Amino acid sequence: MNLEVIKQLVGDAIEHDELIVEHEDNYYLNITIVSPLFEGLRSVKRQQMVYQPLNDMIADGTVHAVKIKAFTDAEWQKHKKLNF
Repeated sequence: MNLEVIKQLVGDAIEHDELIVEHEDNYYLNITIVSPLFEGLRSVKRQQMVYQPLNDMIADGTVHAVKIKAFTDAEWQKHKKLNF
């Protein structure tokens, strides 16, 4: 799994201020993304937006599971301040 390809796919699909893509092993991804587009959206809608560009990789088994943390800028600043 190429993390740069995944970062490119998600980054091209969603306007963002910050995007972190990490993996626990070859199949499990951790994606943290900060975007103004998330303002006013529930977490399920935010996650759907992140899953969308990865659907083919999930369908063919390249990506097995994705843990998504999707923040607005204000939420991200609070998250970093509280260190959680």
